Amino acid sequence: MDIQTAKLIKIADYLHSLGFSPVKQQGINLWYKSPLREETEASFKVNTERNQWYDFALGKGGNIIALAQELYCSDHVPYLLQRIGEQTPNIRPVSFSFGKQSSSEPSFQQLEIVPLSSSALLAYLQERGINIALAKRECSEAHFTHHGKRYFAIAFPNVSGGYEIRNRYFKGCIAPKDISHIRQSGTAKETCYVFEGFMDYLSFLTLRMESCPKYPELNRQDYMVLNSVANVSKALYPLGNYERIHCFFDNDRAGMEALQQIRMEYGRDLYIRDASQTYSGCKDLNEYLQKKIEREKQVQPVKKKQNVPAKKPGGFRL
Repeated sequence: MDIQTAKLIKIADYLHSLGFSPVKQQGINLWYKSPLREETEASFKVNTERNQWYDFALGKGGNIIALAQELYCSDHVPYLLQRIGEQTPNIRPVSFSFGKQSSSEPSFQQLEIVPLSSSALLAYLQERGINIALAKRECSEAHFTHHGKRYFAIAFPNVSGGYEIRNRYFKGCIAPKDISHIRQSGTAKETCYVFEGFMDYLSFLTLRMESCPKYPELNRQDYMVLNSVANVSKALYPLGNYERIHCFFDNDRAGMEALQQIRMEYGRDLYIRDASQTYSGCKDLNEYLQKKIEREKQVQPVKKKQNVPAKKPGGFRL
């Protein structure tokens, strides 16, 4: 992906692939509730003729690269192009028809949410090192029609009724896109563990179960999944209810900038821990889990070989 190729992508199509849909249309302008922050009235405009956006509350706008800069909290162009390129398989031309409706026709149709049971999805999770029992507890399975074709995927719910969806070949969102907040029952918790994506959240649960199978104590803290670093602003208000925040973000520029955004908001009042140091050398927590499993597989044959009794030497003893 280069700059010129990225600029050919329609911003409306790009936003749609991320799970954002306009609430109204005025001529060549589409109006959205801003994807950059929480708001009740649409103040984010996309000019479909010029392929430019403008956020009136922020006083910022520009092309798709400028949008990615705000979404991913980075000004490093190669990184922004990489993130846009990663989303390219999900970008499809979308036509919006409003009439009396307040939003566009959903891209994901005939949606059905069922318990997670597909052997293909479970095999995919196993390849990622995820504990299947935990995945079944935390996730569901989505069956839907997308651009006329039938699909199924792992579905992870968010606080607004939408879902992050993923299978071996597809990663996307059933709108509305939002954070996921897992609160424990009973007394309010003082600590919250925060993750970028639900695969990292499942990886943490898996690692804790493996290290402490009898007493994993998974319910000692609440959990929050951003479902995109672009959602960090949506997480700031609920995070203010905790005394301690542990951030398990990716070891990259966007992860570090998301951490800095939380520290700028609460650094003086709360204890904020950068937990990414525990998996330094890996892109994220799931990569750490997969490498750990691979190392254990390599060690096992060596141990078995060492336990084989040595053959007695031939010949007579003196």
